[in-house]
Amino acid sequence: MTARAPRLIAGAAVLLILIALGVVLIPPYATNWELQSYVNALVEDSSTSQRPPEVVRTAVLNKAAALGLPVSSDDIHVDISEGAVKIEVLYRVEVNLAGYSIDLHFRPGAGA
Repeated sequence: MTARAPRLIAGAAVLLILIALGVVLIPPYATNWELQSYVNALVEDSSTSQRPPEVVRTAVLNKAAALGLPVSSDDIHVDISEGAVKIEVLYRVEVNLAGYSIDLHFRPGAGA
């Protein structure tokens, strides 16, 4: 065994740990990105300002449920005034990493 072998093993171990973290952490962020894109599209759609806030809230809630996100109706705030739409969503995803849990807090939103 050469003197470089322990460093190569340690480097490979660190790389494997980083890959494992990515496998666990990337899906919640990717799903949040999908919800953010949906919220952006709602705000940019001119017909959204013509709908009641409760209808918009239900649309966002249905999209979050379809994505498997733990979002409740109370987590979604919709404000429609003078043709401007503002949507804010706040939710938390718990991720377990080898017996240690991490809470990821997401706040997708769009509008004035």
